[in-house]
Amino acid sequence: MLPIKVATASLNQTPLDWDGNQRRIESVLEQARDEGVGLLVLPELCVTGYGCEDAFLGPDVSRRAWAMLMALLPQTKRMAVSIGMPVRRRGGLYNTACVVADGRIAGFAAKEHLAGEGLHYEPRWFKPWPNNQVVHLEHDGQSYPFGDVFFDFSGVRVGFEICEDAWVAQRRGALDGYAMDIIVNPSASHFAFGKHAVRERLVLEGSRSMAVTYLYANLLGNEAGRVIYDGGCFIAQNGRMLAQSPRLTFDDFVLTAAVVDIEASQTEQVRTTSFMADRTDPGTKCINVSFELPRAVMKRSQPTVPEWETSKRHKEEEFMRAITLALFDYQRKSRSRGFVLSISGGVDSAAAACLVALMIERAIGELGGERFAEKVGLEAQPNPRDWVRELLWCAYQPPENSSEVTRSAATAVAKALGATFYVLDVQHIVEAYEALISDAIGRPLTWERDDITLQNIQARARGPSVWMLANIRGALLLSTSNRSEAAVGYATMDGDTCGGLSPIAGIDKAFLRHWLRWLETTGPTAMHPIPALHEVNTQTPTAELRPRDQEQTDEDDLMPYPVLDVIERLAIGDKLPPEDCLEILGNDFPEHDTDTLKEWVARFFRLWSRNQWKRERYAPSFHVDDKNLDPKTWCRFPILSGGFEQELSEL
Repeated sequence: MLPIKVATASLNQTPLDWDGNQRRIESVLEQARDEGVGLLVLPELCVTGYGCEDAFLGPDVSRRAWAMLMALLPQTKRMAVSIGMPVRRRGGLYNTACVVADGRIAGFAAKEHLAGEGLHYEPRWFKPWPNNQVVHLEHDGQSYPFGDVFFDFSGVRVGFEICEDAWVAQRRGALDGYAMDIIVNPSASHFAFGKHAVRERLVLEGSRSMAVTYLYANLLGNEAGRVIYDGGCFIAQNGRMLAQSPRLTFDDFVLTAAVVDIEASQTEQVRTTSFMADRTDPGTKCINVSFELPRAVMKRSQPTVPEWETSKRHKEEEFMRAITLALFDYQRKSRSRGFVLSISGGVDSAAAACLVALMIERAIGELGGERFAEKVGLEAQPNPRDWVRELLWCAYQPPENSSEVTRSAATAVAKALGATFYVLDVQHIVEAYEALISDAIGRPLTWERDDITLQNIQARARGPSVWMLANIRGALLLSTSNRSEAAVGYATMDGDTCGGLSPIAGIDKAFLRHWLRWLETTGPTAMHPIPALHEVNTQTPTAELRPRDQEQTDEDDLMPYPVLDVIERLAIGDKLPPEDCLEILGNDFPEHDTDTLKEWVARFFRLWSRNQWKRERYAPSFHVDDKNLDPKTWCRFPILSGGFEQELSEL
């Protein structure tokens, strides 16, 4: 046997937070050293943070990253560590893993395949490193191997797949035919529904097909504002999972370790008839490191999986845990003092309010009250309910078209959560604006002639007061627009879109309604349901902006939300033309006749193209799946276009 203790780490870093990023790396190095880890893998670009955007292009970021590396070297004694960082070299910036052994730099493995789709823009900042090319990096009078390299620690070979390198169609197998003992993958792989299972298969298959120990490290938390990283580190060997970390936690870092028998992988390579034995001299690709990975006492590992990961309602749990973690990090990293919300008594604002309250309960449960207070920068409160009152301010703002039903629902939800709650009557403000414009144009405003105008002023009249509450508190104002509404522009700019953060803009209305029903009756694992949501869940979604006798509903204004969501995924996610969308809808929704479906398809495409300007102005939102509508990072579309007129005429 050749037992070695290996470990991966997830880190909750922040772009350009030099002191904080270094402190967290130092903490995980200390814990790894105390636990006798011989080889540690840190996430991709963990020194700078992954989301530095165009700041990567300036020379100062690379200089400061190198200075941090120098400061970390003494803390890597008696172990080997892979540290993710950007490196400048002769006109190029490269995404690298710096390998440090016993306090000395052994070399740099450079990323070969850059992530350039979806929310990833790596080719904007980095250059891909060519396969099989090895050079030297000259820095401060020293020379280090750099490029497509692997490392030999006294007979234990360690190779690299840096995030995207493992996802491409032509995965490199046993690193171009050179037999490895360990493959490490430092990643910055963002959260999306179901993606964790894909990563697990990638790791298990990599460890099986290459007959190696596979170490996968990932970032954790809301790093830079929009993107959530769920952690989820893995250690696998020969197709068997040995250890995995919990996901979506509130920790600064999570260390995951296991003892592996290197000879077990070597034996598997010999045993497997399809394994291509190492028959060539790797030359400069192999970096011999004069450091022997410390031996460990052999222990069998059995990965533990949190109860919520095996829940039948896995998507509901994932959504809650991802958004609550994102809210927690967004608040503390923006140094805000809580959240303000215009609560309407409907689905969207109720969901946003519940997510804030659940964030507080989860964070205190994991961190404890004192650590929670320290992280959010506020004085400690006696219990979670007092924290909700301190951090969540809700205002119900009724014009005359609002009903007692929504007032009762808003009051019930705020009270059940323990939020600070205000009722701010805005009818006199609405009337003042109507009188002002009527006098200016010389005629009264009427619903027959000025429907949109009269609806919008009610929504916009709510904005100034909640902004004032946010300013008074030094808090984040939450916008409550959802993905379905964003797709068709069913929102009043500077009204219900007011806010600095839009936590549910990445999720569709149909799922939100389903999620609230689950939260009312079941609730998350080891937590509790919120029965007060019954008053929200029994309503038909409505903006409540037209006179009550018109019985306005969202789906009458638009179409059924399930239909809208399917059209959005077909048209925008799959890039299908209107005719193809109509054909698929006919199969999916046989209860609706063709003419009705045709009308809805046309309505969607017209509203989508007319309202790109609104999506450009929405407050930042969180990514929760891999087909998003956010034009800043995912779905780009022209503000001005032909509006699909030719395509729609073909219907």
